[in-house]
Amino acid sequence: MKKKLLSLWLVVLSIFSILSPLAAHAQSDDLDGLSFEELVEAADGSTVNFYGWGGDETLNKWLDEVYGPALKEKYNITLNRVPMDIDQILTQLSNEEQAGAEESEIDMIWINGENFKTARENDFLYGPFLDKLPNFQEYYDAENPENTHDFGYPIEGYEAPYSKAQLVMIKDGAKTPESPKSAQEILEYAKANPGQFTYPALPDFTGSAFVRNIIYEFVDYEVFQDTEADKEVVKEAIQPAIDYLNELAPYLWSKGTSYPADGPALNNLFMDGEVAFYQTYGAYEIANSITDGAYPETAESYVLDKGTIGNTSFIAVGKRSSRKAAALVAINEMLSPEMQLSKYEQIGEIPVVDNAKLTDEQKEAFNAVDPGPGTIDQADLLDHRLPEMPAALVPIIEEIWQEEVAGK
Repeated sequence: MKKKLLSLWLVVLSIFSILSPLAAHAQSDDLDGLSFEELVEAADGSTVNFYGWGGDETLNKWLDEVYGPALKEKYNITLNRVPMDIDQILTQLSNEEQAGAEESEIDMIWINGENFKTARENDFLYGPFLDKLPNFQEYYDAENPENTHDFGYPIEGYEAPYSKAQLVMIKDGAKTPESPKSAQEILEYAKANPGQFTYPALPDFTGSAFVRNIIYEFVDYEVFQDTEADKEVVKEAIQPAIDYLNELAPYLWSKGTSYPADGPALNNLFMDGEVAFYQTYGAYEIANSITDGAYPETAESYVLDKGTIGNTSFIAVGKRSSRKAAALVAINEMLSPEMQLSKYEQIGEIPVVDNAKLTDEQKEAFNAVDPGPGTIDQADLLDHRLPEMPAALVPIIEEIWQEEVAGK
């Protein structure tokens, strides 16, 4: 009997010795030799931490009630959403890097723009990994500039697309029939209706996007693709827009002596009727606000004639994550047409999947989605989509605004 038990135990140890290296290898830095099926096997039973901004309750609910349960059911992966501002995430990654930590709790990271540039330049991220994701290979255009560059910075496989955003203007059509669609029309409206227009103080990302959009009204966006990241060079290039913003300032809410702290603060002013317009990167969030009763049914959105800035947010993987296999499996699921369709239907986020690569049945499902009241047709919205500036220019523009506009 003892010999049988010993033999059985040796068999168990033998099996474990085969599987254990695979799991350990799959969660280590080197995943190159593993197929996606092997990554799925290694991720089984894992808990993956998803770090990112937690201020969007609609998105939070979708992650907790749709995406998380799908990961659990399909792959036995538990999603742990960790609400944290990106500057705090970068600080934690920096502290771990300086301390030489072997492992990190930061697995998946919601990131884009200058924050991605900072993370890459400081070697905080794992990659490249896009070639390991079957859904990216099947449903995404790897040559699309929005998948190759993030605010002009090369992605090189270190992050996967998460969702698209685009700046829109929101108003209550019943109270405000005017829809100023250019810098000049905004100025004319503000002069005729003092205090009814404003934008968030930079470096808030919505306020920063609005200012960059105003810059595009005066200087073609292509000029900035090769502009040197030098303060004096940038200042000279954007001076017409700075002059415009200073001319606009006295007619803004609070006469331009102060600005809303961020997008939510501006939204509160809009809902309270203190200002007539709200700008947001959430192109379809108006529908939820109308449905929830936060906005009147007469609320509507629009874009400027020359277009509005759009960008893509991404998911990256922490370099020191000990659950890289689970992170990659989870990201692959986020890229699936099913998850992208669900986000579009339930949250109103612009899908990142390439429509041309979908089946006819999948295309019909996406085309059948009604983003809801007050929204802009997706084709019209994307026709007015302008590219972002290179990431290195954004903090320089924000600094110039602080000195030349807010500081006056």
